[in-house]
Amino acid sequence: MTFAFLILGDFSPEQDRTASIGGGSARMIGVPDLPAACAAARALAEEGIGCIELCGAFGPDGARQVIEATGGRIPVGYVTHFPEQDPLFRAAFPDDPHNL
Repeated sequence: MTFAFLILGDFSPEQDRTASIGGGSARMIGVPDLPAACAAARALAEEGIGCIELCGAFGPDGARQVIEATGGRIPVGYVTHFPEQDPLFRAAFPDDPHNL
């Protein structure tokens, strides 16, 4: 199975991507916002990617929008963390508008 990991930040999807790792079984793509993530997810689904994982900054609502963008044809998950780690994440990502 092939999968992709989309990371949200100050990225350009055309430039900020790995060609592949793991012998072609995985890719990482940086996207600047949710619309770009949805466009990347649609393209990946069309290419036949097997699964998409999202960084935690997408949250449940962003993950749902990416799922909709793929037409629900492939599994989409997102990274999360334990609530007791919230202060550490706020400190690590102070400028993140999605920060808890």
